[in-house]
Amino acid sequence: MNVDRPVPEQAGLLARPALAVQVADALRNLILEGELKGGEKIREIELTERFGVSRTPLREAMKILAAEGLIDLIPNRGATVARRSDAELADAFPVLAALEGIAGTQAAERATDAEIAEIGRLTARLRAAVEAGDRPGYFEINQQIHAAILAASRNEVLARTHATVAGQIHRARYQANLTRSRWEKAMAEHERIAEALATRDAATLGPLLRDHMMAKLTAILGARRDKTATD
Repeated sequence: MNVDRPVPEQAGLLARPALAVQVADALRNLILEGELKGGEKIREIELTERFGVSRTPLREAMKILAAEGLIDLIPNRGATVARRSDAELADAFPVLAALEGIAGTQAAERATDAEIAEIGRLTARLRAAVEAGDRPGYFEINQQIHAAILAASRNEVLARTHATVAGQIHRARYQANLTRSRWEKAMAEHERIAEALATRDAATLGPLLRDHMMAKLTAILGARRDKTATD
């Protein structure tokens, strides 16, 4: 994915923050799709040439991705693609799963009918992404669903805590659906989540969301073990 350098007459139309966001989108895609791997150093010169931009928007883009937990910025040493150890993931995911469970329980009680309907529509789009084999699209919609449930919980403390933990394992969550079988299972889980929310079944929705997150952890660790065995 290339980001075109704005020609002089276009420069006034594309503000630097907008350009940094475009570069962040392109760089995020390289990381999530595995072209840039965990622990790999970010080579600024190569990326400025690839994207056709200067170092300034690239560095602003890296700050965006650092906030998302995808890049580690190391003082005086540059930046590397974030890689979380198995132990770090095993610590973080149960916390995130508990937060998601609370969000689900409270969303079932507090969501508006419009919010529930929107999550239902997003779940239908999620199924369409699975059928099309659109992993980037699936991940984007998946994130929208989880964010919508979190917003429907009406719990600001929960939202802030969730953002901190989720940022640490952002890339790992994307990698959880590498296999088709896990992808299909994750989709089925989302459909059950949407059904529980639609009926405002708080007692069911909370555990569904907790189990959904823990299944991601199992899939990630399994994929890592399989990769180690074949390397």
